[in-house]
Amino acid sequence: MTEQSYTITKITAPNAGVNALLARHFSDMRAGSPEESCHVMTADDLRAAGAQVYALSDSDGQVCAVGAFKAFDDGVELKSMHTAREARGKGYGRLVLERLMAEARAKGAQSAWLETGTADSFAPARALYKKAGFETCPPFGEYTTDPLSTFMTRRL
Repeated sequence: MTEQSYTITKITAPNAGVNALLARHFSDMRAGSPEESCHVMTADDLRAAGAQVYALSDSDGQVCAVGAFKAFDDGVELKSMHTAREARGKGYGRLVLERLMAEARAKGAQSAWLETGTADSFAPARALYKKAGFETCPPFGEYTTDPLSTFMTRRL
């Protein structure tokens, strides 16, 4: 993949492509987890929480992947990492994750935290995070122990 084949942009206003991909992500997460174990946020929820949202678009301008982070203690919590099904396997999730961590570091964050699922369908996400240096940890913030959740963190 060359630098010219994609762009990663900070989203500062409602964006139809980003909103559509986040809506797919929300729907997928809600379909696979009971509500009390599902911590996914809508595009409006992310904006209301002050999350910084980034989107990767391909050379045709199609939004292929999204990710966000919001302030958490002296670090950030990663939220809404999602790659469109039809764009998976191209490394877009890794690129968005790298950008999120770089932006968080630039803002002075000392650590990154996340919650993801334990089901087999979340195995690729857990592998991505592990490869990026994340380690499992106990629940953080307002999360509680849940057999359907894996919690991870890493120093930035």
